[in-house]
Order: sequence, then C-alpha cells, then structure tokens
Amino acid sequence: MRRQRNDDRPKVNDEIRSSKVRLIKPDDEHEIVSIERALEIAESFKMDLVEVAPDAKPPVCKVIDFGKYMYEKKKKEKEAKKKQHTIQVKELRFRPTTDDHDLEFKTRHAREFLEGGDKVKATVQFRGRDMLYTEQGEKLLKELAESLDDVSKIESNPTMEGRRMIMILSPSKG
Repeated sequence: MRRQRNDDRPKVNDEIRSSKVRLIKPDDEHEIVSIERALEIAESFKMDLVEVAPDAKPPVCKVIDFGKYMYEKKKKEKEAKKKQHTIQVKELRFRPTTDDHDLEFKTRHAREFLEGGDKVKATVQFRGRDMLYTEQGEKLLKELAESLDDVSKIESNPTMEGRRMIMILSPSKG
C-alpha cells in the first residue's frame, strides 16, 4: 500500500531512498545498515521505519509506530505553541492640541497594554499649521512616558517621520 507523499511528514518505509541508513531500534540500539536490512528489522518488530533525520550522513531512521510518532510530534508542537507569546504593538494617536482629559484616558489604555506585555507606539499627528507646534507634540510624548515610567521604558525616543512624531514604549521587566 503506497501513501500519498506529504511534505510536512517524514518518509516512511519504502519512501526512504537512501542505500544505507543509521538505524535506531526500539531497544535504543543503533547501527548502520542497508535500507533492505532496516526494512526487514522494522517488519520483524511489526513497526514502521521512519526517517527522523534526513539531512544526516547517513540518514537516521527509527523503528517505531508511525501513527504514535505523528501523534507525539503534534502534541509537542501544540505544547510549544501554548508557551509562545507574541508581542503586539498597540498604537495610540494624539494631536499636538490633545486635551489633558484625553491624555489621561489614553494613558490608562497604554498602561493596560503595557501591563499585558504589549508595546505601545505613541504617535502625534501634525496637520497643516500644526507643524509649527512640534515641540508641543514632543512635550506631550514626554509627559506620556513620564506617567508610564513605572510600567514601561522608552524603546525609541520621540522622532519625526514626515508629519508624525513617533515614540515607542516597551514593558519594563519587573
């Protein structure tokens, strides 16, 4: 019975195209044998011959139950994915004329994001004549950073990018 080849799964039994392989038996003994001998050994254990390290010279094959091997592999991948935490960048937008109350409101949101482990990108948008008030925008960002210094550290200081002034805050460890 020949299976359809799938790239994300290892080669099994007659799919292995190497003349010699390093064989790992169920009792953890290993030796270098011909592919024919390896298939005979796998058959004698009533298990599959699975290529676990195709890039090795010679390729490493293991005598195991293929279904159980794939189940264990998926289980490990799922566990690793659970432990992974992706850091997102949350953006807060201001204008140089942003009111104190709005600043407090957005500061509260920034605090929640930082405590949740996300980075905060604070942007001051300058339109038209607002370009005359770039120092007011910088003052606003410094004020924001100051009020959040207990939960964050400045990753990049306020810098102008076109008509925007951008500052990035990242969560402080501890």
